[in-house]
Amino acid sequence: MRVAIASLVLAAPLALIPAAQAERVEGPYAHATIQRGDYAAAERKLLAEARVFPNKPEILLNLAAIYAKTGRVSEARALYNRVLALQPVAMDVVDGQIAPSHLIAGRGIRQLDAAQMAAR
Repeated sequence: MRVAIASLVLAAPLALIPAAQAERVEGPYAHATIQRGDYAAAERKLLAEARVFPNKPEILLNLAAIYAKTGRVSEARALYNRVLALQPVAMDVVDGQIAPSHLIAGRGIRQLDAAQMAAR
């Protein structure tokens, strides 16, 4: 089972694991940094991980969520589309739920679309 740590699509902004767990283990997906709201540091960590693992949905989804949260919609959309181009992966998300990476990416794109429509 793969673990998604952060996204704007399934739970409160950028929190796909319980806060208690995020405090104990940072891991390669920058979840504790994201939960602290330090998006710049989380982005640096995720970009470094993406250089080593360029097709890991966990990394791409978290980075897309940061881009969306910081107003970089086209970059977020590109990463969500990259996840959709990969094989789907079952991911652990908030509240112990499991969701396919494609579902998370699709919801991310829909949220980007909804935010753009609301801004018009």
